[in-house]
Amino acid sequence: MPALISSAARSGAFVMLLATLMFSLNDTMGKWLVASYSVGQVVLIRSVAALIVLAPFLMKTGWRPLFALERPGLQVARVVASTAEIFLFYAALQFLPLADVMTYLLAAPIYVAAVSPLVLGEKVGWRRWSAILVGFIGVVIALDPSGQALGLPALICVIGSMCFAFMMVTARSLRGTPDTVLVFWQIVGAALVGILWVPFDWAPVASVGDLALLGLLGIVAMLAHVLVNRAMKLADAATVAPLQYALLFWAVLFGYLFFGDVPRASIVVGAVLIMASGTYIVLREQQLKRRAAQAATQV
Repeated sequence: MPALISSAARSGAFVMLLATLMFSLNDTMGKWLVASYSVGQVVLIRSVAALIVLAPFLMKTGWRPLFALERPGLQVARVVASTAEIFLFYAALQFLPLADVMTYLLAAPIYVAAVSPLVLGEKVGWRRWSAILVGFIGVVIALDPSGQALGLPALICVIGSMCFAFMMVTARSLRGTPDTVLVFWQIVGAALVGILWVPFDWAPVASVGDLALLGLLGIVAMLAHVLVNRAMKLADAATVAPLQYALLFWAVLFGYLFFGDVPRASIVVGAVLIMASGTYIVLREQQLKRRAAQAATQV
């Protein structure tokens, strides 16, 4: 049995690393495309492609769960946050290197840990509060408040990461909602805003290659989400969640190869602190859960 568990853990780690590669490819294509097309146009075509990929899964499970929603108000708030996060993310990519944007985005788990005592009633001890503080220091260093890098694009990233954190928190509160339902309404929300956007800022697609990239955005993103879900089923969160920080490696590599971006020293230092903080928070949460489970079995 230990060998089987070890094998599953290795498989989960591999699948999560593949997911980070898919997300990074999606982000790289998005940065390339928003240089020529509006954010609304990119998001709309991306959403349509994602819905096409998602449709077979919805047909298999049926359409009724899409409208039998638990806590509808919270569902709407989550869709608003997810839509804002997508638009803010692509807007930031117009002005900042991939590594910068991903550094700010990956601070989301730190925000989740900080607000979970208030929103979810979860107990956070001094160790995790210390890790949260280190993570916030990392964000401040990455922002470079000396004035050289701090500006509207960086603040857009921070707001976007907070929207992403809100999505993570609400996902914990909506455990009874199937993943396909959550993803469907996220895509629909982004598509609706894209439809409202494009009449005011639409550029003719210049080539078949650009059209293919626009479609691939949605397909690759959907594949990445599927891989993340699969990784979480193959291995526990403590094993696979810290591997999400591989996104920063790919962001630095692709940013350099495709856009000639070289990360600032403040981004590198801030990213290291954010990764250390986020990894510790995940590992500590899993350790406490195991202790609670062991105590429950001994009662």
